[in-house]
Amino acid sequence: MKKQSDLSRLMGYAGNYRYFTYASWVLSAVSALVALVPFVYIWKILRDVLNAAPNYAQAVNIPHYGWRAVLFAVLAYLIYIAALMCSHLSAFRVATNLRLEVSEHLATLPLGFTETFGSGKLRKIIHESTGAAETFLAHQLPDKYNAMATPIGLLVLLLVFDWRLGLLSLVPVALGFVIMSAMTGRRMADKMRQYGNALESMSNEAVEYVRGIPVVKTFGQSVFSFKKFKATIDEYEKWVIAYTKELRMPMMLYTAAINGVFAFLIVGGLLFTRNGVTSEFLLNLLFYIIITPVISLTLTRMMYMSESKMVVADALARIDSVLEAAPMQVQAVPQHPKDSSVTLQDVHFSYDGKTEVIKGVSLEIRPGQTVAFVGPSGGGKSTLANLVCRFFDVQSGSVQVGGADVRDIPKEELMDTISFVFQNSRLLKGSILDNVRLGRPQATEAEVLAALKAAQCMDIIEKFPAGIHTVIGTKGVYLSGGEQQRIAIARAMLKNAPILILDEATAFADPDNEAKVQAAFARLAKGKTVLMIAHRLSTVANADCIYVVQDGRITETGTKDELCAQNGLFARMWQDYQASVQWKVAKEG
Repeated sequence: MKKQSDLSRLMGYAGNYRYFTYASWVLSAVSALVALVPFVYIWKILRDVLNAAPNYAQAVNIPHYGWRAVLFAVLAYLIYIAALMCSHLSAFRVATNLRLEVSEHLATLPLGFTETFGSGKLRKIIHESTGAAETFLAHQLPDKYNAMATPIGLLVLLLVFDWRLGLLSLVPVALGFVIMSAMTGRRMADKMRQYGNALESMSNEAVEYVRGIPVVKTFGQSVFSFKKFKATIDEYEKWVIAYTKELRMPMMLYTAAINGVFAFLIVGGLLFTRNGVTSEFLLNLLFYIIITPVISLTLTRMMYMSESKMVVADALARIDSVLEAAPMQVQAVPQHPKDSSVTLQDVHFSYDGKTEVIKGVSLEIRPGQTVAFVGPSGGGKSTLANLVCRFFDVQSGSVQVGGADVRDIPKEELMDTISFVFQNSRLLKGSILDNVRLGRPQATEAEVLAALKAAQCMDIIEKFPAGIHTVIGTKGVYLSGGEQQRIAIARAMLKNAPILILDEATAFADPDNEAKVQAAFARLAKGKTVLMIAHRLSTVANADCIYVVQDGRITETGTKDELCAQNGLFARMWQDYQASVQWKVAKEG
């Protein structure tokens, strides 16, 4: 089956608006031809001046020709504006439909896709890659047909007045075209793809670095944390400098060729006037000197159009990298949870399909039970919680909620069954009311206020004159990490799902906020099945069951007292925790 071209694909997104695109091509080409007419009137003005010299008063048609030149120049400009209006109507529709398709497909993907793909890369694709397609249709395609029509009109003009000078004018055009072809071939397409990859990596690392600034400042790791981000900047710098040096010589030759028309005309003028200069030849030579700059301008536009075609091809390939991601499987016969129990049976999981991070985990959490996952960083605690939420699908084994495999539960029902509060809960740029209502969009203001009160948030509400209608992120309205956590807890309370997942939810809260967050958790957890993930062992001491997760496996299970009695990893962690609690800052004598 023949592969669909990039342009045909874009026209598919335009729908009936594609006719505006076709109209823009015609209008742009007409505009290019009309724009050449003023040069004919300039030639007529020069002819009258030369014929009338030295009695210039006899050149009575100059104003008439001048106004006609102005008229056609304005007409060409208006036609070109009409072409751009048509192209933009279609381009905006294409960009909108591309963004809608990517966004709608994202809704079908596992929730963990953004984490593994990279939010910075995703943002760049949704905004910049679709924007590249819009720019291509709105500006570069009309300019392409404008640039294609211009040489045709120029060729006629160049050969009509003096075919010898016309052919001389085309020599640098041919040289420039050969050099341009060498710069814009398949190799250039590979370079553009590398350029896009370098920009994408730098953008992704920039987003992740900015998001991690609170952690960086907390642990004073500014120099080391910047290393990965700086590496992408250095790689981009290295690539750009090498690429610029590589194109330096071809670009110099190209620029010299397309701007060297005058040199060819001067040489031709000397050769063709060895037997004397006629007024007709002088007139034609002046005309060619005036019109040939259009050649260099047209060739330069064609070169950039070749580059833009590669840019849009690369943009569509990046969009496809999202659209080709496999959506979550949806069973023909859905299952429904019977209760709030959670069961994992011989679960194996890998992020990259090669290295397993969860290795044969089995466990059972009864309805209403509070369990905790503890263990060394990178052991797989958060991954287990993500599998319960179906942020990712297991490679083998099963994750069940209420006796139903999470892969067989409709995603809306699964999300209604599970609430989660993460260590870096993010709030949208909107009112506190709207942020809490995300938990249950149909909730009334009174219900939202009740959730905020239960989540210990009234001190936050009372410090703003607009109360729950305060818009976060504008006019200096910002919340601390602990305050954001309490708003996120209020959202979870409003949702009132039977299963609650808390992933390091107090990691960055100050002591005052932590006390309020813990009180809010106590209210939130009543009557629910709770999965807690924590490094701070004081938060899990009262859990009904503690699972010690190490290297993708559950190595120990039991209550705090039972685990301490086993003298295993948890016992050592508890002893270290107790020692850290007793640390004091020594005062200098």
